This record gives sequence, structure tokens and C-alpha cells, in this order.
Amino acid sequence: MSEEVPKSQEGAATTSTEGTPVTKKATIKLPLRVIEQRRERPEFVRQESWRYKRLDEAWRRPRGKDSRMRLQKSGAPPLVKIGYRGDKDFRGLHPSGFEEVLVSRPEDLERIDPSRQAIRIAAGVGRLKRIRIAEVALEKGIKILNPPPQFREEET
Repeated sequence: MSEEVPKSQEGAATTSTEGTPVTKKATIKLPLRVIEQRRERPEFVRQESWRYKRLDEAWRRPRGKDSRMRLQKSGAPPLVKIGYRGDKDFRGLHPSGFEEVLVSRPEDLERIDPSRQAIRIAAGVGRLKRIRIAEVALEKGIKILNPPPQFREEET
């Protein structure tokens, strides 16, 4: 005998391989205008970083007396301004709508809320611990933003 799910509850809950019910995650859906804002926001670069190899591109405010960039002359890169800032509700969210949390050990997963947070496994974590973190996250229904190869879903 197979149990049929009523049409009203079809997308609400599914069962995992162990038979325990897994509820769908209620993520924040990023509005199209927010995605568009992020796409149109320029990459802010340090003055003259393209000219000198020793200068990193990380943003520094131009302070020179005759600086074209500080004076916002045409042809100079844009300055960081408050008008480029995103909406408070969507600031810092991953494009999937989850809040990113950096995890470096399985014990860190205890403080994760699967309905609004997703994990990113730290780069310095080794292969075996990475797999262990992924297994625990899968049990708890937590989304992994950079899963190990064994846990990646095939996109067809």
C-alpha cells in the first residue's frame, strides 16, 4: 500500500531516504531589482592600482590634492558612495537567499538555522573533515554552498 499525499500538501514535505520527513526551506526570495542592483554596482578599485603592480585593487579613498578620481572627473573610476548600498533586508545575503555562515568543524553546525542559513565550508578544512561536515549537514537538512565532490547534485 502506498500512501498518497493530498494535492494541497504536495510541495510541503518530502521524505528522505531514512523515512524521516524533511520540510522545505523557507528562504528569502531576492527581488529582481536587487539582483539588478548588484549586477550594475561597479567594482570599486584603488586609484592607480591598474598602473602599478605593487598596489592591490582593494579600495582606498583617493586623497591626493589634484587627484582626478577624488574630483570625480570623467574617465576616472567611480568613488564609493552611500547610494550604491543595497536594501537592508537583502544586504549580505547569498544569491540563493540564504545567509552565509563559515564553518570549519562539525560542531559549528549546532548553531545553524536551516530555514534561513546556509554553510560555506572553510578553505583550510581537509578532505575527511569536509566530508564529515557535509554528512552532518545533510542529516540536519542544511544547505552547503560549496559541497565536496561526493555530495554535489548532478545538474542535467
